[in-house]
Amino acid sequence: MIAILWTYRVEPSWAVLFEAIYGPEGDWAQLFRQADGYRGTELLRESEGRYVTIDRWESASDFQQFKASFADAYVLLDTRCEALTEAEEFIGEFEVYETAGG
Repeated sequence: MIAILWTYRVEPSWAVLFEAIYGPEGDWAQLFRQADGYRGTELLRESEGRYVTIDRWESASDFQQFKASFADAYVLLDTRCEALTEAEEFIGEFEVYETAGG
């Protein structure tokens, strides 16, 4: 399993809308759910408008296939959401460490 992390800085007046779109039931998660291998999204909030998203995929190839198959929808949603953030930064794509017990 992999986890893809992004961090965002959000103007407080956009916080409620940002949380609705980027949260586990939001527009991004709904788009991701259309693809094989998507395992869920977490939205973390820190003080002063800082957020982190964690999107989980079964494998990197599942995510790459999603990006290829849904490129137009991804760009459209990303463009629509640009005004909500003051800054966004890709943190990385990480393999999820699992112990022998699961």
